[in-house]
Amino acid sequence: MDDQSVPEEPALLEVGRIDKPHGVRGEVVVSLTTHRLERLDPGSCLQTENGPLVVGSSRPHHHRHLVRFDAIPDRESAERWRGTVLFALPIDEPDDDTLWVHHLVGSVVIDQYGDQHGEVVAVVENPASDLLELVDGRLVPIAFLVDHEPGVWISVDVPDGLLDDTINVEGATG
Repeated sequence: MDDQSVPEEPALLEVGRIDKPHGVRGEVVVSLTTHRLERLDPGSCLQTENGPLVVGSSRPHHHRHLVRFDAIPDRESAERWRGTVLFALPIDEPDDDTLWVHHLVGSVVIDQYGDQHGEVVAVVENPASDLLELVDGRLVPIAFLVDHEPGVWISVDVPDGLLDDTINVEGATG
């Protein structure tokens, strides 16, 4: 069988993280990195580096969620899952305007004047607006994103000076 006949498996997306145990019966505190709350519906299967976890139940708790997974019966087991990253397959919806990190990283940022400002190397979580981190360390709030071609380019409409390549911040004086 040649490499071209093997179908490529879809990439898993990070959807959350197990923060810590809660109580003695195996419930854990989960922080979601997605707005798709159905990821925690009973019966949902999430992938981890240590194998799959099936959601038994979940409920909101202080901006996070308390989740009971099938493979975590007690507090001792829950401690072993602390810090585990949760992954899931993408949910494809034709009219979905959701921005996915894997679509943004690797894209070139282009401002409203057509100037290119480098490649996105990461998306940094920030309460006001997540930030696109460029290869040179500059940060651009996602709130300024106006269009994108996943994995290729990101068009932004930013205030003058935000992406000014001529400013030397290291040599600036008060």
